[in-house]
Amino acid sequence: MAKKEQECPEGAPMWMVTFSDLVTLLLTFFVLLLSMASMDPVKFIQAKTSIKDAFGWRTTAAPTKFSLPILPAPPKGKFSPIPQETAIKYYKRIKTDIEMTKIDDEVDVLKRDHDSIVLRINDSVLFDPGKATLNPSSYPILRKIADIVRPLPMSMRIEGHTDDRPVRSGTMSNWDLSVARAVAVMRFFNRGRLFSLDRMSAVGYGDTRPVVPNTSEENRAKNRRVDFVLSSNRIPAAAGGGKGPSLPF
Repeated sequence: MAKKEQECPEGAPMWMVTFSDLVTLLLTFFVLLLSMASMDPVKFIQAKTSIKDAFGWRTTAAPTKFSLPILPAPPKGKFSPIPQETAIKYYKRIKTDIEMTKIDDEVDVLKRDHDSIVLRINDSVLFDPGKATLNPSSYPILRKIADIVRPLPMSMRIEGHTDDRPVRSGTMSNWDLSVARAVAVMRFFNRGRLFSLDRMSAVGYGDTRPVVPNTSEENRAKNRRVDFVLSSNRIPAAAGGGKGPSLPF
């Protein structure tokens, strides 16, 4: 007698349905892990909250937004002093360059208040007594100063100073002479294209800022000087057409 053939039920077996569900859940889980691999803060928090909800682990309310702290920016000003470490570095570099160019006998390098550097030249190196016209012998020194300062991200304020004795010329005061000398140096730098005009300024103080008391000829000679004050303060160019400022005289 022939064995009766067993009939199979229609559709997929029950074990295959369960296996398919398991594979689908595993695929979803690994896709979730892949999406979290970027470590985006917002997506990470959202995914973590979703997993806790699915498994019933969440005990506290999830954050609704992720925000980064915003720190207030420092106030913007026209001037920005040089950091102390940077000023020391520039001071050493300028001093070394001046010694290498062999003008250290005529130019003194000073560091002032941690935020500026001063190059000091006695007036006898640049001008005749009571005059505001540069001596041709001073041209090489001024060119070397411009070559040293020009590559640095610094501006230069040219200051004229005198002693307390009246100028021999009756038409010019000490203040007039100090201003004229500062402007004469500035004109030299500008005409020779040695230093950008928008990085320079000229000012005269007369006898109001002596470095030593005017009590002797030696002290008066020290007070008659031209100072080049270097700082990181950039002087903004004049507005309108991108043209630089014009000379004050």
